[in-house]
Amino acid sequence: MSRTTRLSSSLLRAAAVTGVAALTLTACGSGSGSGTVKVGLITKTDTNPFFVKMKEGAEKAAKENGAELSTAAGKFDGDNAGQVTALENMVAAGVKGILITPSDSKAIVPAIEKARAKGVLVIALDTPTDPEKAVDALFATDNLKAGELIGEYAKAAMKGKKAKIATLDLAPGVSVGVQRHDGFLKGFGASDKDVVCAQDTGGDQAKGQTAMENCLQKAPDINVVYTINEPAALGAYTALKAKGREKDVLIVSVDGGCTGTQAVKDGKIAATSQQYPLKMAAEGVKAVVTFAKDGKKASGYTDTGVTLITDKAQDGVASKDTGYGLENCWG
Repeated sequence: MSRTTRLSSSLLRAAAVTGVAALTLTACGSGSGSGTVKVGLITKTDTNPFFVKMKEGAEKAAKENGAELSTAAGKFDGDNAGQVTALENMVAAGVKGILITPSDSKAIVPAIEKARAKGVLVIALDTPTDPEKAVDALFATDNLKAGELIGEYAKAAMKGKKAKIATLDLAPGVSVGVQRHDGFLKGFGASDKDVVCAQDTGGDQAKGQTAMENCLQKAPDINVVYTINEPAALGAYTALKAKGREKDVLIVSVDGGCTGTQAVKDGKIAATSQQYPLKMAAEGVKAVVTFAKDGKKASGYTDTGVTLITDKAQDGVASKDTGYGLENCWG
């Protein structure tokens, strides 16, 4: 998960070229006959396993629904200019609908408004726009709920022991990160004043390790660690192991990628909230096809589900084991 930044004008020109290439080279589905519904998918990057799985889901759904899919992605997480170019190219290519995971929830809005003004259905996947109503619909994990689940789990796992909490977050103001953080604290029954150390990681493993090292210097008796995603969690685990603390600190996370779910199985992470990018994309493609055929627009927010994954279940907290998690993971 890590997901934000901006292009220089020279990179923007390059993005325009690659955007056209992406539309040409990655069109797939049932062919481009005049009756075929054209669907566009724009992800934050094409390398993050989360978005790779999202693309797979869209491709499969396009095939099953007789649609033609065109895909594009930012050059890096935060590449708003690249996403704007991709949007413009897809509208020019005659797509009926566009599915997008916004890199910059605010900066992408004017380009989305132009697309919608031309009759294109625009659906946000995974990350809401700001404002959320800038798109026709949002298909995403309930990130607040994902946070609440691991907060409830952590509270139960502590069994009344006083918690010294560290939060390894995403970045200031990013909706996904804020919702997960707030959800964790709500589920735990805590507030920010109960957090002894808070650090941003960008969802990166190396930054997660550094953040944990910093937190251990500040508060050596930390015993609960919330992380924005599993790479940050594995970074935290590495730092804790170096101090011989990996067995007595509870680490919880969000995402449910295959590497992260395996880390739960291996005992490095106690629990994680698993989300389903393939489902987000599949539902989005179906919504565009429905719109093309009968004019019915998807609207509002569709929760694509979240499941707590752990092999150390706690009373009163619904969960599934890592067997289920590994069957349904991504990456």
